[in-house]
Amino acid sequence: MAEVTLTNVNKKYGETHHAVKDFSLSIAEHEFVVLVGPSGCGKSTTLRMVAGLEDITDGTIAIGGRVVNELPPKDRDVAMVFQNYALYQHMTVYDNLAFGLRNKKAPEQRIREEIDRAVKILGIGELLERKPRQLSGGQQQRVALGRCIVRNPQVFLFDEPLSNLDAMLRGQMRLEIKRLRKRVPTTSIFVTHDQVEAMTLGDRVVVMKDGRIQQVGTPLEVYNAPGNRFVAGFIGAPLMNFIEVTIKQQDGALYANAPGLNIRVPAQRESGLRPQCDRTVSMGIRPEHLVLGDGAAGSLFEAGVELIEQLGSEVLLNVIVGETRLTVSRVNAETGIRVGDRVRLSMLPERMHFFDRETNLAIL
Repeated sequence: MAEVTLTNVNKKYGETHHAVKDFSLSIAEHEFVVLVGPSGCGKSTTLRMVAGLEDITDGTIAIGGRVVNELPPKDRDVAMVFQNYALYQHMTVYDNLAFGLRNKKAPEQRIREEIDRAVKILGIGELLERKPRQLSGGQQQRVALGRCIVRNPQVFLFDEPLSNLDAMLRGQMRLEIKRLRKRVPTTSIFVTHDQVEAMTLGDRVVVMKDGRIQQVGTPLEVYNAPGNRFVAGFIGAPLMNFIEVTIKQQDGALYANAPGLNIRVPAQRESGLRPQCDRTVSMGIRPEHLVLGDGAAGSLFEAGVELIEQLGSEVLLNVIVGETRLTVSRVNAETGIRVGDRVRLSMLPERMHFFDRETNLAIL
């Protein structure tokens, strides 16, 4: 097991494409860190540099205190689970599991012991004589995980391993990975574009955009206190609502004003927003923090229901306030609201977020 440290790591392709920019991060021993962001943000490139599958342009990567910049992949003591499983189709599951250790000339007795350990952890004993084409997507992914366990590396690397699975299997495999972590607490880096995977799996989440780290924190930290508008809009499902508001002072208090809205700014936020008086800022509120009916004083407004999305136990309301469309979640499916109705809504004051329109940074 080992700590992984990336210091000012850069990756350039020629003179025009700077894929990863000044990436610095320390991952503690046994920690599970998730790199998350949209396609093209540099997260898989970063993972491949740790694995040694991509050369770095600048910076250093250390595993277990040893700089590995010049080491080939086989000497870095890492194991990688790929999006497409990367199993050898002509080999049985047993031989796929054994392949890495056989390449290292490990004794067959040790190989059998390591495979037995992996099989018990993942429950794939009945698959050992099958070939990958005879397996479902979920079974193939378990075999790919088993191949990593058998190698017993210092670091696990996961490159979007669940993206080829259907929604139900993705949920099942998330649980499998969490169970695996309890039994094999190896230092791990997991790459995904799915913020649900990031929130449910990571000890810490690293949100990336355009090759740069936007924010690092626990899942709840990036959810509750996003550092900029991009993080706020990327983390959370359904997505955060944004409203362009003008900060106004009325009777000594501050209000966020927009067509159809005049929302009182919570007292604990006033000091940060007073310099923004008579300026326009972006206000964010998550769909789950909009509630039907009366709420805190100064947080009420009316909206017209444009669309209703039925989710079974609840519905999502898509409403229009002035010129702004908002989503409201966690609405009881039996509420009886119909398209075209007018509804009274309120915001949870402590859950309001404000962002500078020029820098997109959170206003604290």
